[in-house]
Amino acid sequence: MKIEQATFVISNTDYKKCPQPDKPEYAFIGRSNVGKSSLINMLTGKSTLAKTSQKPGKTQLINHFLINDSWYLVDLPGYGWAQASKADKEKWTQMTRTYLRHRENLLCVFVLIDSRHEAQNVDLEFMQWLGESQIPFAIIFTKADKQSKTRTVQNVEAIQTKMLEFWEELPVSFTTSAVSNEGKEEILSYISSLNETYTKV
Repeated sequence: MKIEQATFVISNTDYKKCPQPDKPEYAFIGRSNVGKSSLINMLTGKSTLAKTSQKPGKTQLINHFLINDSWYLVDLPGYGWAQASKADKEKWTQMTRTYLRHRENLLCVFVLIDSRHEAQNVDLEFMQWLGESQIPFAIIFTKADKQSKTRTVQNVEAIQTKMLEFWEELPVSFTTSAVSNEGKEEILSYISSLNETYTKV
């Protein structure tokens, strides 16, 4: 699949105010500063579609983008540490989890994990919550260009080994670089295959 069109639709704090759930939808989420905005811009080929920032916690709303007039890409607030008050972080968490539980056309949540680090409890706990909530997800390991390929493979395998302590089966995963476009075709192909399974609710 090639993305020909990517347009911003709406930002809000309430899943009930999201666009009509008449198209397949994919949400992107991860720890603050994991490279989410850069990844979204890489996938869509639009360098300024999602706002990037060196300051963690930039995304604070549910942001919908319409892709090729046929599916939605959703940029969600990060979880974990951010330069924000405890009250704000709790508000974002509640907003995000309510959206994830109730958005009926959501086909997959892409959980972004920084490939440079070992397994982080905040990532493991969030994925555990997705599993317990029966919300389908896949993993995107980001920033592969920041280290050697060998190191990336080692870190990814270590995280997956840690996950197997709690999971019987690992979710689909992708390794990416927003700089080199690594993983772009694989992720878009995966989304395309899921689009084919979508039926309006």
